[in-house]
Amino acid sequence: MSTLDIETVQAFLLVAELQGFTRAAEALGTTQAAISMKLQRLESVVGKRLVERSPRAVALTAEGASFLPHARALIEAHDRALSGDKPARQQLSLGISDHAAGPELVPLLERLHAMSSQLALSVTIGFSRQMLDAYDAGALDAVVVRQEGSRRGGEKLTEDEFGWFAAKRLAWRRGETLPLATLAPPCGVRALTIRALDKAGIVWSESFVGGGVTAVSAAALAGLAVAPLARRIAPPGLIDIGPAQGLPRLPSSKVMLHSKVSDPAKLMALRTLAATFRSVVTATNVSFR
Repeated sequence: MSTLDIETVQAFLLVAELQGFTRAAEALGTTQAAISMKLQRLESVVGKRLVERSPRAVALTAEGASFLPHARALIEAHDRALSGDKPARQQLSLGISDHAAGPELVPLLERLHAMSSQLALSVTIGFSRQMLDAYDAGALDAVVVRQEGSRRGGEKLTEDEFGWFAAKRLAWRRGETLPLATLAPPCGVRALTIRALDKAGIVWSESFVGGGVTAVSAAALAGLAVAPLARRIAPPGLIDIGPAQGLPRLPSSKVMLHSKVSDPAKLMALRTLAATFRSVVTATNVSFR
């Protein structure tokens, strides 16, 4: 009788969740070739083709989709067997910069939950500086933040391009006071925006100060002001008026993951987080173009 190997089933789940061998390899800290070999062994054991491979995409076959819930149940049972009937759930405390928590946040939480059923998540959204301060003080296990000043270390997840986003109906012309929608200090995006405007000699005023990027985006959508936003998090309905209106180019900004966890379950969760973030960013950039 053939026996399922836990590691090959885990690899299958990651390929299914992250929709690719490369991202699954990143999450497991191994190579794409090793993931492919695990999948081949699993398919040999179950006697079914579980994944369709192509140069551009990876998708589950009908047999793979049918096997998926059984694979999840097996891994959950395996985790329970190792930790006991009433496992003490570990908590992963994660801080995310408001300007970094774009459309990736929902799939991030979905996949972290799917891959870490025995891991409780605590997520805090705030300014990059505040998240880093909490991380340095030991209050957070990991943070996803915009690169701050000369701080080194961390893992780069993506690099965002920024634009001047506004509703089509916003009536503003060069020479007039530019109405801004921003987060309050100490927001780093606000600081770089003001520096760029002052250097260009453009008069500005804060018409709206929001407590979060959602509020700032809403103000821009309502036609109240122009919001400096990363392209990947700008909601539909906003356009970048910068090129047409001669506004200064905003500098790009790196999104970094800082972590100091050593627990295997938490490390796996963070590797999954990094791989998921990159895969969703790639998909968002393709659709944006």
